[in-house]
Amino acid sequence: MKIHVCLKRVPHTATKIRLSAAEGGAPSKSIQTQGVEFAISPHDEIALAEALKLKEKAGQGEVIAVSLGPDEAQTILRTALAIGADSAIHVKANMPTGLELDGFQVATVLAGVFRTRPFDLLLFGRLAADDQSAQVGVLTARLLGIPVVADVTKAEIVAGSLHLHHPVDGRVEVVECRLPAAFTAQKGLAEAPYPSIKQIMAAKKKTIEVLSVDPPEPVLEVLGLEPPPSRKPGRIVGEGPSAVPELIRLLREEAKVL
Repeated sequence: MKIHVCLKRVPHTATKIRLSAAEGGAPSKSIQTQGVEFAISPHDEIALAEALKLKEKAGQGEVIAVSLGPDEAQTILRTALAIGADSAIHVKANMPTGLELDGFQVATVLAGVFRTRPFDLLLFGRLAADDQSAQVGVLTARLLGIPVVADVTKAEIVAGSLHLHHPVDGRVEVVECRLPAAFTAQKGLAEAPYPSIKQIMAAKKKTIEVLSVDPPEPVLEVLGLEPPPSRKPGRIVGEGPSAVPELIRLLREEAKVL
């Protein structure tokens, strides 16, 4: 079984994000990347961990990590190799950070790559930690004309078919589909293992296949980025039981949560 896992290089979730300065007072459309630590998007890590589990349960197969981006994307592919991926493909595009493409551009490029090689299963994270669009996995499968299920919390291969569990309106739906297929990983599906020093060193010696591509024109335009509003400072209304009436009044009249 050939399982391809698509990974996105994103700013680490603990990184403090700052917007780039725009000329002439125009709204900023990008973030500052200098000094920013990048990592595999968390949901993509879950997808990679699940791919390794499925390979282990099958007793055979190959897990291939795939990432679209500039030269720096090879860093996360090395991490994927250290975690357990058998090989890696760097889909290289001429872009400064890899964050500039919209979901349709990424899906179009990935679909073009997968049309040229055999695969049984495509795995994606539910959404990327930066844009959180939750589009690429479903769009890629749609362009390839293969079955796809989103937000999967459990995956099984039974008698050659794929059984996928995903939540729908307060219940869990179980979907059976033929291979080749695709799905996007939700939290709780699997837990990414931590690579050992030996695995990290071994990953540095592995060859990464490089494919150069030209993404299509964007279909989505970012008009501007702005930081979230700052939180209002807290208020101390008193101490001990005597403060309770005032607290209740404020919650009812000002916060309007009671």
